[in-house]
Amino acid sequence: MKVIEMKNVDKIYGTVQALKSLNLEVEKGEIMGFIGPNGAGKTTATRILLGLLQSDSGESKVFGLDAFENAFEIHKKVAYVPGDVTLWPNLTGGEFIDLLGSLRGGLNRDKKEYLIKLFDFDPTKRCRTYSKGNRQKVALIAALASEAELYILDEPTSGLDPLMEMNFQKCIREAKEEGKTVLLSSHILAEVEKLCDRVSIIRHGEIVETGSIDELRHLTRLSLEVIVEKDADKFSHPRIHDFNIVDNKLHFQVEGKDLNEVLSELNKYKIVSLISKPPTLEELFMHHYGDDLSA
Repeated sequence: MKVIEMKNVDKIYGTVQALKSLNLEVEKGEIMGFIGPNGAGKTTATRILLGLLQSDSGESKVFGLDAFENAFEIHKKVAYVPGDVTLWPNLTGGEFIDLLGSLRGGLNRDKKEYLIKLFDFDPTKRCRTYSKGNRQKVALIAALASEAELYILDEPTSGLDPLMEMNFQKCIREAKEEGKTVLLSSHILAEVEKLCDRVSIIRHGEIVETGSIDELRHLTRLSLEVIVEKDADKFSHPRIHDFNIVDNKLHFQVEGKDLNEVLSELNKYKIVSLISKPPTLEELFMHHYGDDLSA
């Protein structure tokens, strides 16, 4: 069952086209990573899914319902955590959590207490005293303690320290075990890589690639470290990149499709050892955005 389905969605602000025929699908019980730099269209897509914006064309459905026309019904089953949380200053953190919970039909009290301890959060302080990280904890606790079926998380760990990020990851894995669905937008690519079943990369308002981490690894280069028995300084190949020799070790990168051809040539130099490292999600990300970042 598709919990989220966006088909050929366009959104234009004046002369700027924020989304261009965007297609995005998230299955029930799946953790989907949604990555791209600022301005790529992630926030616009999220607002359309939440019913806060109406697309100019295309179709956006959540739980099979039109995201804009049925926003009220959809919100009963959705918990949203933004990357920058604003709280009413005179309420305590606990009061604000309960307030957010009441808007979703109540909270699981045992789960709320569990999350308060897990995130080392003091709910008795006034919201005006909270740091950015603690404001983020308020939203996370309220969302994760709800009975939501879909979590839409936009930079949810912004402001959290590394230990709290690990605890957040634990909670998301637990949510998946309960059959919940997650759309996770994050700049912390290591976090996406650890948590997500699939990843969609958005660029200039378009989804440029979607797949599992392993499937996306085929799009970019492998890093190899090779020790050969002889003539290391004589090896070269037109299909390798970033080649250098350090302490008689050959270091280079190669596209997956060229690997067999390169290794066949390399074997003429008598391979002693070979270490191959698959690309990280960050390297996959740079594969699509490197030209923008170097401009």
